[in-house]
Amino acid sequence: MKRFFFFLLCMASGIVSMAQKDTLRVMAYNVLYYGNGCQGPNGNYHNYMKKIVSYANPDIFSMEKMAAIPVSHGDKYATAPYGFADSILEFALNAAFPGRYAYCPFTNNARGNNMAVLFYDKQKLGFVSIVSSYANITDFNTYKLYYKDPNLSSTHDTTFLYVLPTHDLSGDENEQARGAQIAEETRLTKQHFRRLPNMINMGDFNSRNSDEPFYQTLTAGADSNFRFSDPPFYPDSNLFYPANWDHNGAFSAYMTTSTRESKEIPNTCGTGGGAKGWYDHIFLSPWIINNTNYIRYIPNSYRTIGNDGKRFKVSINDQNTSAPADVIEALYQMSNKYPVMVSLEVTSNTTGISPADPEIPGVKVFVKEEASITNPVGDKMILHFPGDMNGQEITIACFDQAGGKQSEKTEMVKSEVMELRCNLKPGEYSIKITGHHNIILDTKFVKN
Repeated sequence: MKRFFFFLLCMASGIVSMAQKDTLRVMAYNVLYYGNGCQGPNGNYHNYMKKIVSYANPDIFSMEKMAAIPVSHGDKYATAPYGFADSILEFALNAAFPGRYAYCPFTNNARGNNMAVLFYDKQKLGFVSIVSSYANITDFNTYKLYYKDPNLSSTHDTTFLYVLPTHDLSGDENEQARGAQIAEETRLTKQHFRRLPNMINMGDFNSRNSDEPFYQTLTAGADSNFRFSDPPFYPDSNLFYPANWDHNGAFSAYMTTSTRESKEIPNTCGTGGGAKGWYDHIFLSPWIINNTNYIRYIPNSYRTIGNDGKRFKVSINDQNTSAPADVIEALYQMSNKYPVMVSLEVTSNTTGISPADPEIPGVKVFVKEEASITNPVGDKMILHFPGDMNGQEITIACFDQAGGKQSEKTEMVKSEVMELRCNLKPGEYSIKITGHHNIILDTKFVKN
């Protein structure tokens, strides 16, 4: 009898120690200036987002191209109301699933009119830190999350997941600029990690084909320790390289731009033409593909929400039954982009044993320096730029005290210190330097 009870006890202990499985649903979505009223009242768009979240049920959710939220009171670069992220939680995400979501700290060092914000299921995950930050037209932040493992109290070990919400420069003519943005993002990643950990790089990359410089940097870089996978190609093998998906109906099921056939309907914010481009991707690190550290990609789970594969140059709401009608309508109204999604399986850590941590401790998180101006002497003005702005096109406008424009010119940033001619009378002026999508400097100066 004692042996029998000992056997039962061993069986019970074995059941307790068995690793538990969980699923993380990861979604990336360009939300087209959500927050600045460009498409319509924010209250309406909270309701659209609530329907989409109720249907997609994401655990990790990056919103790219959100209207820039004020990072402080009086933030003159913001285009959304103060506290807008909290409004999203109250009226959209947590309205769909009460008490479930939180968001990571957001930044706007680039002083852009839009930003990416990362939301997560706080019941499953916790926020640790921003590991890396890079500003170039918009901010590229690497967020460190940890999984709330049920064995955490006994093993004192958990699984970390790093997420990079990305929105690089759009436009056919900006292929090289996109390449430069992602190359610098990758360079900083290599400063902070010995190799890629459990990491996701996801968002709107404005990609036309697999030969684009940024795509090659992410998936075919010289250092194999820092190569991501694009799941439909690998490991799913549903697509094969090289691939050109621009206006190519063979890629219909993967198209994310546009949900709208007309540029004017339902509003003039965004683009039309129907689904003819695959801009949005979720790139996964080798550790996730190979299940190296308790998180693995579930094969064939990559999908484009609301795209039934028949959307080529057709609106999302044209005879589409791939989701409930109210969800399809919400996707049509919410943005001109489709959201993309993957599912990850998480295995609880029952042993407290994990692979060696590839994160390099103590590396300084880069924060963009301010551009500045030296008060002009004679007919020369000296402008100072952070080194990461080299190669960017800027517009420099000068105004008198009454707001009259005295000069305006477009220049390429060629060095950290630039000399500019200014034929101005003595007095007080203001200078405004803008990029394609952001304000770089807006300040006053005195001409002696």
